[in-house]
Amino acid sequence: MIDGFSLGPLYIKFYGIILMLGAVAGAWLATREAKRRGHDPEIVWDLLIYLIIGGVIGARLWHIFTPSPSSIEQGITTAYYLSHPLDALAIWHGGLGIPGAVIGGVIALYFYTRKYKLNFTEWADIAAPGLALGQAIGRWGNFFNQELYGAPTNLPWKLYVDPTHRLTGFENVAYYHPLFAYESILDLANMWLLLWLSHNYTAKRKNGDIFLVYLIVYPIIRFSLDFLRLDASEIAGINANQTLVAIVAVLAAAMLIWRHRAPSEQVEAPASSPDPAPALVAVSEEPAPKKTAARKSAAKKSAKTKTAAKKKTAAKTPTKKKTARKTSS
Repeated sequence: MIDGFSLGPLYIKFYGIILMLGAVAGAWLATREAKRRGHDPEIVWDLLIYLIIGGVIGARLWHIFTPSPSSIEQGITTAYYLSHPLDALAIWHGGLGIPGAVIGGVIALYFYTRKYKLNFTEWADIAAPGLALGQAIGRWGNFFNQELYGAPTNLPWKLYVDPTHRLTGFENVAYYHPLFAYESILDLANMWLLLWLSHNYTAKRKNGDIFLVYLIVYPIIRFSLDFLRLDASEIAGINANQTLVAIVAVLAAAMLIWRHRAPSEQVEAPASSPDPAPALVAVSEEPAPKKTAARKSAAKKSAKTKTAAKKKTAAKTPTKKKTARKTSS
């Protein structure tokens, strides 16, 4: 399969082009979200440079410290990179790791928002849907590199892999799960979920919630798909990517729940308590002078009412008697 083209002395790979398309598309989506929230969308394009630098550094470091089994077979290990620093800088050889890209991007975002006095958690929310979109597009770079495919399969959507790109032990197997396509589709679903949450529950949502949801959903996607991956990076026999994303998902879910926990109810003293709290007494009762004055005023009004009623009764009684006498005669 053709993986690029020549441009003078340079060889341009489709993988790099697609990664840049994903970054630009993600930034465009972030500008829409920033504008909707009342921010200057030009900030996104300025921020994008920092995010790309931080993301590439983080992605490369992740690859260096968690090399895949196929890389180790070729002698490309962490020790090799540390002893050959120029090869470590050659990002076009070897690979990049998305977990490291996300970590590097978050660190870059933190320092950028701190420098320009922006709200870090709000801008993390703004970036989250665009990040998911960028991942969905960028994963198709793996198609041209014929990498990130899954276990062998005969499903109708099976992916043919050239013999030169097949892993050791699978030289005679031609068709595999298109793992990159699965992740691309699920990343798009994640993007729509994040956008929907961004436009709803505005009264209950807090800054940082959208990014926390991203840190829950994407790790679940990655953790699940890694069961199909044939060339997963391992540390001491443990899948490095699955372990990290599982920890991140649990921590993000715990933080999201903690941030939205129900407020504790106030505990009041029981009615039968012999010595109620002074605060409750002060709230439930009026000051003594005010109550005494109110009682005196009420007593005076009651006395006046009774006196007036007696006078009316006395005035009406003779009239009734006279009327009775006239009627009887």
